[in-house]
Amino acid sequence: MALESSSRRHFHWTRKVSNEDEDDSTFKSSESAPEEKEEENAKPISQDSQHQQQVGAQLSRRKLQQLAVSRFRSVLTALGRSRNQQLGLRSRVVGTLFGSRRGHVHFAFQRDPNSHPAFLIELATPISGLVKEMASGLVRIALECDKEKEENKKPGRRLLEEPIWKTFCNGKKCGFASRRECGPKEWKILKAVEPISMGAGVLPVNEGTEGGGSGGVEGKEGSDGEIMYMRAKFERIVGSRDSEAFYMMNPDSNGAPELSVYLLRV
Repeated sequence: MALESSSRRHFHWTRKVSNEDEDDSTFKSSESAPEEKEEENAKPISQDSQHQQQVGAQLSRRKLQQLAVSRFRSVLTALGRSRNQQLGLRSRVVGTLFGSRRGHVHFAFQRDPNSHPAFLIELATPISGLVKEMASGLVRIALECDKEKEENKKPGRRLLEEPIWKTFCNGKKCGFASRRECGPKEWKILKAVEPISMGAGVLPVNEGTEGGGSGGVEGKEGSDGEIMYMRAKFERIVGSRDSEAFYMMNPDSNGAPELSVYLLRV
């Protein structure tokens, strides 16, 4: 009995110990399992965060690039608009033909009546001869300039910036025309006719047209010093980089132009 009781005690003791060991192992395993899960879960979370950071950096770079490109385009657009406004490039322009009675014809195209001329030329044709041509009917003035060779070609030169032109009036050669800068004398004449939208007439000497100007508008005492002018709206049509046309629109002749000016680079 003593042996049996001792064995029982021993059996129960060993069983208890084994149970405690199992409980400890179970407890340890249960403790280690969440840690392993946390480590496993932590790895993809950290990877996802790194991936999100990389994607965010790429998106920010793309946004910065798009912003830089849009700003660059806006700058180019603004420069192009300012350039066009300076040159007076519009579909409708104001054209003024003027000169003294014994002087040469000056032709000015303006974007607006109060803007500086985008194109001002002096023709070798006397204004009296042009008035006679216009009295007979339609007048077509063709201005031709030569194309420069490739080695002498200036990049970006517009047709309106060409300095020398051959002149033809109704098919007859009339010498040469030269591009002029708008000086004080020419500007004073344009300011004098600024309120006039369409019409022709004579400016007296006391309008400030006397004296020589930088553009070569002659002024003399008497009737020869009076400035003849004709002013109208013109429709501008661009055929190509080497051709443009200006048609005077006269409402009294059912929309048919009485005066046409053609610019050609040949």
